[in-house]
Amino acid sequence: MTLSGALSNALSGLNAASRSAQLTASNLSNAMTPGYGPRTIELGANGLGAHGGVAVLGTTRHVNPGLLSEVRIATAARAETDEKAGFHARLESLIGLPTDPASLGATITRFESALIAAASRPDLAERLGAVVQSAGDVADGFKRVSDGVQSLRGEADRNIASDVEDLNALLSQVRDINLQITASTVGGRDTSALEDQRQALIDSIAEIVPVKEMQRDLGAVALFTPGGAILLNGAAAQVGFTATNVIAPHMTRAGGELSGLTINGRPVATDTVTGPMRGGRLGALFDVRDEIAPNVQAQVDALARDLVERFESTGLDATRAAGDPGLFTDNGAVFAPGDETGLSGRLSLNDAVIPDSGGALWRLRDGLGAVVPGPVGNGALLQDMASALSAGRVPASGAFGPAAMSAAGLQSGLLGQIATDRNASELGQSFAAARFEAANSQLLAEGVDSDQEMQRLMLIEQAYAANARLLQTVGNMFDALMRI
Repeated sequence: MTLSGALSNALSGLNAASRSAQLTASNLSNAMTPGYGPRTIELGANGLGAHGGVAVLGTTRHVNPGLLSEVRIATAARAETDEKAGFHARLESLIGLPTDPASLGATITRFESALIAAASRPDLAERLGAVVQSAGDVADGFKRVSDGVQSLRGEADRNIASDVEDLNALLSQVRDINLQITASTVGGRDTSALEDQRQALIDSIAEIVPVKEMQRDLGAVALFTPGGAILLNGAAAQVGFTATNVIAPHMTRAGGELSGLTINGRPVATDTVTGPMRGGRLGALFDVRDEIAPNVQAQVDALARDLVERFESTGLDATRAAGDPGLFTDNGAVFAPGDETGLSGRLSLNDAVIPDSGGALWRLRDGLGAVVPGPVGNGALLQDMASALSAGRVPASGAFGPAAMSAAGLQSGLLGQIATDRNASELGQSFAAARFEAANSQLLAEGVDSDQEMQRLMLIEQAYAANARLLQTVGNMFDALMRI
């Protein structure tokens, strides 16, 4: 080998060692960077000229596509269960536990106690006033719960709009990076950094909707949902949604009052069984807005209907004319069975017993239709009202089962259903979190191995030192020749 050949070999070795050191340092510094794929350098024999040496063929980015896909599916499941568990926890807080003085159950209990106390001393105006106050609290409690449920639906609707906006932006960014990777691949440039950015963006998409990645030519990828929606295949899909300012109990997507999703202008189903966008945080938000919250609203309305009908029952108040409302009304009118939806938000106390509305407290004792006060010691109607509230009754609507229950028992049953749903959602949340942690831990384990990188760095240093020594030796030999 000639001296120039040896010099060329040493220089190529120094260049390879320098590139290897840079790559190893990048791996170590990005060991905890989300989306970073560990790199290795590809070396080969230098085929140019007759001197040989080592050539840097390129950089390889390592990632396990099957494991990455599992992490993304687990990410979507975790986001979905987190959203649902949070909703059920807030819903249970909205209804309130029995120990909470402001809970719906506590207001019903106070109302029943006030009726019993007033029946024992019907002549005392303050006890009649306590009945009116506690009955008003019950009506206000139902309205608070109904308004709260609709507020949660409205919040879900706004979050859907925000997620759709983010999804469109992320898809556009992935499309742009696809184009950059394709151009870099054609130009023979390293695309690892662009692939890291793309992986982080797709990971963010996976929180919104479950996503599967498929390789395309020249380093590009296509994105699909497990339900079959095409999110990105060359061009990025445009997902459409229109937010609703205020949501009322009667408003549904099926009825056209609430927006669904469109992909490139074409409507798609949003249900959790067959919808192509099911799963992820977006699917959970649609489930909350269109399924879970309306079901809870229906149960609360059924409870309000039962309360109204207890005080509208025939024979309870002989002074009340047929067709007149009882103690509890539907915005001042008699309840119509065909208009149950949203009743809990319209529940109000009969003006006949409210002094500030032209009524009189003594009508609680003498009858809602009484024209003049009766005997002040007659507590029969108050006693009958207390009995009507505590009597076992099979509700006319709602999923409470066939058993006859008191008003307080029905409320307790509703709270039990909500608590059961919360527990189930939290179990699902725990399972999804464990699944994500297991898959993510495996993915991290296949990421940058700091110990291995340090060992590789030591080998690189040795190679660099050997090539540097050869370069020094060749230089000394050139110096010796020049002195001859």
